[in-house]
Amino acid sequence: MAKENRAQARKRRHRRVRRKVFGTPERPRLNVYRSLYQIYAQIIDDTTGTTLVSASTLDRALRSELASLDPQSRARAVGRALAERARAKGIEKVVFDRGGYPYHGRVKALAEGSREGGLVF
Repeated sequence: MAKENRAQARKRRHRRVRRKVFGTPERPRLNVYRSLYQIYAQIIDDTTGTTLVSASTLDRALRSELASLDPQSRARAVGRALAERARAKGIEKVVFDRGGYPYHGRVKALAEGSREGGLVF
C-alpha cells in the first residue's frame, strides 16, 4: 500500500475528529482551516449546514491590523475577531474542531484568541 501524503493524512485525521464533534444551534462548531500563509475560522451550525460567523486573515477589516504581525499573532487576532462577531450574534459556547491539524502553533493561538474574546469551549 502506498504512503499517503500530508493532505490525505490531515483529511483522515479530520474525518476521525468529525465523527465526535458536531455543532448544534446551542453549541455550534468552531472550524479551523490553515493554509501556508492564511488562517480561516468559521462557526457552523451542523443541523442546518449554515455558517453563522466567519473570520480570516484576508478580512478587509483585519488586514491593516495584521500586516505587521507574525503568523501566531495574526491567528490570535483572527480568533479575537471571530469571538467578537460571535458574541454580537449571541453565540457564547462552541465546540472546537481543529480540522485535523495538531493543537499547536497557529491553531492553538486562534483557540486562545477566541477564548480571550469570550467564547467558551
